[in-house]
Amino acid sequence: MKVGLLLPLSDDDGSGTPAWPTIRDLALKAEAGGIDSLWVYDHFFFGAGEEATGIHEAWTALTALAVATERVEIGTIVLATSFRNPALLAKMATTLDAISNGRLILGLGCGWHEPEYTAFGYPFDHRVSRFAEALRIIGPLLREGQVTYDGTYYQAVDCRILPRGPRPAGPPIMVAARGERMLGLTAEHADLWNTAWFGMPDERLAGRIGAMRAALAAAGRKPSTLGITVGVTVTEADEAWGRPGAPAALRAEPGAIAAALDAYAALGVAHVQLDVQPATRGTFAAVLDALARHRAGR
Repeated sequence: MKVGLLLPLSDDDGSGTPAWPTIRDLALKAEAGGIDSLWVYDHFFFGAGEEATGIHEAWTALTALAVATERVEIGTIVLATSFRNPALLAKMATTLDAISNGRLILGLGCGWHEPEYTAFGYPFDHRVSRFAEALRIIGPLLREGQVTYDGTYYQAVDCRILPRGPRPAGPPIMVAARGERMLGLTAEHADLWNTAWFGMPDERLAGRIGAMRAALAAAGRKPSTLGITVGVTVTEADEAWGRPGAPAALRAEPGAIAAALDAYAALGVAHVQLDVQPATRGTFAAVLDALARHRAGR
């Protein structure tokens, strides 16, 4: 099982929005400590009005991480397809996959935070329908290098990706999904599926995996063809900030984190993404200690 870490980008990840040197240093510490992947989330701000908190732009940060690191996979958890034209996004992903020498995981979702859409001038209606159309452009462009598509919301006419990236089928597509329609789109288009947020595995996860298997069966696809990824919240506080399921978050203690990693591996999870709050050298050290324990079999 692969283990990844979310990097801090926002005001809410610690004491103010982290500067790039801080983000880079945490990334390099994690890479040196054996972490498999580094992740960023895609927002313009959290909250609304005078209460809003800031965050760096995801794709710019991810590009800088591609250059700063050498081994780890890099990914988005997840990129809102409605923030970027889907054909352009496929082009961006192909270029970043080349810059990173084939280390990109393209995590995609339909977005959820309406104040961002209003502030930046993006439509918030029909988000799942728009997402479905975006996938029908992004997928063929990454995997085949070309597409023609005429939808209600997006069009692409004899669109081609030139030059092609380092991997013949492009970077893997990971979709974050929970509802029935989104699970169906995941079964149709994705290489990886992300469900979040959890502490130890619980009945919510079992129910979601069962629903995903039903969606795969409806699509005529074997469960083994879709990798399961799980977002796990780790916190020093009594309750984590801003994540569904956060009250069940893991404590930032190596033994507890290692036990959770063991449990997810036993379930056949392909990849765990740890969201550590606050994201500091100390909490990252606890994760790396836990990772070593997990891999050593304690």
